[in-house]
Amino acid sequence: MIRDHFRVLVMDLAAGKGKVAKIDGRDEVAGGSGLAALLFNLYGRPDRPWDDPAQPFILAIGPLTGYFPLMSKTVAAFKSPYHDQYAESHAGGRSALALRFADYDALVLVGRAARPAVLVVGSRRVELRDAQFLWGMDALGVAKRLRQMSGGSGHRSILRIGPAGENRSALACINVDTYRHFGRLGSGAVLGAKNVKAVAIRGDADFPFDQGGAACGGAVSKDYPKLFKEIHRQLTDTRMMSKYHNLGTAGNVAALNELKSLPWRNLQQTADPKVEGISGERFAEETLLRNAACAGCPVGCVHIGFVREKFMADNRWLYRQVSYDYELIFAVGSMLGVTSAFDVLRIVDAVEKQGLDVMGAGVALAWATEALEKGLVTPEQALEPLAFGDADAYARAVEHLGRAANEFYRDLGRGALVAADKYGGADFACVLGQEMAGYATGELYFVAQALGFRHSHLDSAAYSWDQKHDEKDVDKGVEFLVADESGRSFLTSMVSCLFARGVYKDELLAQALESVGYTALARNMDQIGEHIRRLRWRTRFATGFNPEAVRIPKRFTEVSTWKGPVDPAYMEALRLAYAKRLRELGKPLEDETPA
Repeated sequence: MIRDHFRVLVMDLAAGKGKVAKIDGRDEVAGGSGLAALLFNLYGRPDRPWDDPAQPFILAIGPLTGYFPLMSKTVAAFKSPYHDQYAESHAGGRSALALRFADYDALVLVGRAARPAVLVVGSRRVELRDAQFLWGMDALGVAKRLRQMSGGSGHRSILRIGPAGENRSALACINVDTYRHFGRLGSGAVLGAKNVKAVAIRGDADFPFDQGGAACGGAVSKDYPKLFKEIHRQLTDTRMMSKYHNLGTAGNVAALNELKSLPWRNLQQTADPKVEGISGERFAEETLLRNAACAGCPVGCVHIGFVREKFMADNRWLYRQVSYDYELIFAVGSMLGVTSAFDVLRIVDAVEKQGLDVMGAGVALAWATEALEKGLVTPEQALEPLAFGDADAYARAVEHLGRAANEFYRDLGRGALVAADKYGGADFACVLGQEMAGYATGELYFVAQALGFRHSHLDSAAYSWDQKHDEKDVDKGVEFLVADESGRSFLTSMVSCLFARGVYKDELLAQALESVGYTALARNMDQIGEHIRRLRWRTRFATGFNPEAVRIPKRFTEVSTWKGPVDPAYMEALRLAYAKRLRELGKPLEDETPA
């Protein structure tokens, strides 16, 4: 008989003690995004600010974690310092498998540690260790000490913050196993507010996997080995996933530039002939050292390049490995007018040390550069001569941003639009709910990111829609957004890497669930996906989300793509229509509970 409840470790940081809670609802919320929303409704305080010690920080995995490839992500949920509303951020690395092997479906942190601490979580022991000597260290430099402190190896994952998180920047991220991140909406500040420098998860429990002994307490069926082999084949032997391994998402740089959809210099342009210097091909030819993968993934989409730093004393060079992908190249490359692949990696390395979200930092600095050009910000406030293309100035500015060097950088750390409200320049703040992702594809995408649940380009395929449709049909566009979201909610409750959504179609996903004993989930995917979607939106609205109040800055009405200039009237009609649909989704319905 499968385990029909969730096994959740609830850690009280103030008391330094944890307890395991059995939470019902497996057949209603599946896991991942659905479980995170369920747990926030149990432990969250919607009416209190994001940094109230009682607010929870939640990590949740899915029912297929550890059983099938690319079910390799963890969902982090929290009340965001960016907008003081419920938020999610997703990350890969080893965190999901570490939680699975520690025999937890979720980890919930409540309270605030009395002093800076490292939390070490295992299946048999939970420890809160003093980490005052680590406070102030950068997110990369602290890694070796954290590995020594946490002990163990193999199924171990280390989540840590840098100075930005300690300073409670709304742009702070959580570094996961060096090359992955809970990047968006300020997760790092949440750990910083809880006095937690790092969380080390040790997957030190057994994972019995014979028929009759699946880790969830049930039995894998006789069909499981054959099904696993077929899924693995589709992920490795076909062209479906090869693009992620080869050039990776960096291959989008030149393609989007060709479509006039790549943001340049704070979105003042959408194409530039200098794109060759930061194309995916250029990164592969000149900077690529190796590919890596999240635990449980055979694809290897993580591309790792290098930067070098000269030791002035003896003229030797230090080489450091830096991961890259499309979003990073956009954020500190084209968005800042930086056209050298190695310069992009140098800025990324600086951002990683501070524990900042690369998209957030890059887009915020792009706004700051234009604000300095226009005289809204003084050179004394900017501290650096910020100018598009000046990689050295940006690398130094990143440190000012992470360490909140002065009042201006503290304000900028709250987000470009917040800074613009104080200094001016809101019209050219490239913020769509949060600092934009790198897809200047048109009206539907701008509306989708501005109002979407995570303010993420992965909330929907709107950027793909814009590249294929030039008609201006409001109903058709909004219906696409609404129809696409329910299925994605179910996938992020598995928790699947969304790169694999072309493989994990409904029929195959149902077979995977059935093969490990989750029959109810397999047979009610549509209803459960819709229930999860509504639960998430209800939770978001309960913490103050107001879609009608979300503004799309003027800069997005000045964009031209392959379709021509953006149509402001059409975009506004989309915004109002989508806001209305979201209001409907956020209302509780008597008949929404799955069968």
